[in-house]
Amino acid sequence: MATVKEYSVEEKLASVLRLQKIDSKLDGIQVLKGELPMEVKDLEDEIEGLNTRQSHIENEMKGIQDFVASKKNAIKEAEALIKKYEKQQDNVKNNREFEAITKEMEMQALEIKLAEKHIKDANEEIKEKSRVLEVAKKAVADKEANLKHKKGELEKIIAETDKEEKAFRKESEEAKVKVDPRLLQAYEKIRKNYRNGLAVVTVERDSCGGCFNAIPPQRQAEIRQHKKIIVCEHCGRILVDNDLEATVTI
Repeated sequence: MATVKEYSVEEKLASVLRLQKIDSKLDGIQVLKGELPMEVKDLEDEIEGLNTRQSHIENEMKGIQDFVASKKNAIKEAEALIKKYEKQQDNVKNNREFEAITKEMEMQALEIKLAEKHIKDANEEIKEKSRVLEVAKKAVADKEANLKHKKGELEKIIAETDKEEKAFRKESEEAKVKVDPRLLQAYEKIRKNYRNGLAVVTVERDSCGGCFNAIPPQRQAEIRQHKKIIVCEHCGRILVDNDLEATVTI
């Protein structure tokens, strides 16, 4: 029956420290990308929203233009009726008919004035929407130019780091296999808690290299002995000494 090798605490610490170093390299690549992936996505969403707004404004303008056209037709119809009534006035037989036709003409004249007011107001609205539309178009153009620039920056970084990133990701997966399962679970949980991704840190100037809180001398001595896994009582990070850190390379 095959025996399963038991790793010493020092070996366990070394394996998780090596994984941390590899993952920190990957984190460094992500830092190079910075906020660019998020900025690109945000710009794409903004442009989509602006384009939707632009289409909405254009549809509104089309509706107003159709309204103006209908009012212009109404004016033509009213003018035609007025001419018709003017001819009828020449053939009236009494004052009653004359007054009735005159009232109809006055009504049509009022319809023309009302239609002209509607057209004037509508044209003012079209003018305002045209201004808003131009602002939206300029905003889209500016955002698209910015997006092109950001995408170019991101693509350049990806091109420069892609090979290195793939290599480190492969190393990270290989390194995980060599870490004690329970220690790996703790390591990954701690990494998620901190933006810098540091789950394993050294003792620097008598303090935790992660949260910079002081570590008592007795605790530091225990860390140097590599007899047990010790975590910072303040931040929960796994602590190692500088001697072990110096021996672990990637």
